[in-house]
Amino acid sequence: MTTPPGGPTRILIADDQEDVRSGFRLILGSQPDMTVVGEAADGLTAVDLARTLRPDLVLADIRMPGVDGLEVTRRLAGPGVPDPMRVLVVTTFDHDDYVRTALRDGACGFLLKRSGPGLLIEGVRAAMAGDMLISPQITVRLLRNLAPAPAAVSAPVASAPPSPLTAREQEIARLVAEGLTNAEIGEKLFITAGTAKTHIANVQAKLRVRNRVGIAAWSWENGLAGRVRRQ
Repeated sequence: MTTPPGGPTRILIADDQEDVRSGFRLILGSQPDMTVVGEAADGLTAVDLARTLRPDLVLADIRMPGVDGLEVTRRLAGPGVPDPMRVLVVTTFDHDDYVRTALRDGACGFLLKRSGPGLLIEGVRAAMAGDMLISPQITVRLLRNLAPAPAAVSAPVASAPPSPLTAREQEIARLVAEGLTNAEIGEKLFITAGTAKTHIANVQAKLRVRNRVGIAAWSWENGLAGRVRRQ
């Protein structure tokens, strides 16, 4: 990976554990297109540093002293913020409420620390590309929870409304609901990852959803998604 024309992605790490911050710095600093410009051990410091340094991306843990990562996300990326920043939540805690709150308040991804360095790097690059990455373990659980309840046997069968998506876009939506990345979708459909990303952006626009979870929800509600992938 070469350094982008505008320089490497400038990253602020916010985590109350020094060994975690050191590990993230080593992982991200090993990439030619990334550089760590600051660290914070608590939420208030993270917000202050973010507003002072104006990094391209903030990595925020959930549980930190003073102000937690969810509040950090809301203050830096939430609705009504005049100049929002990219915030990628990286945490040990994967409670559904945390995930929903973080995404609602503008997080550009939600990763678990145990997912490993490869996904962390991919998450940073996805965020900078305007995409969103959620740890597969969380995606699978969210999608299972989105599965509709079985219809009552005696209930009348209503005709489904016509889909706003083309056949190709429906296939894309189904694969998103299975938790596939852009690269995996491209490989499966024999298209480039960039083409897959374009299709996903078109699907989001047509469905009027904010992210891939919204696409997945629509897929489940409309019977496109079957079984989710085992990770």
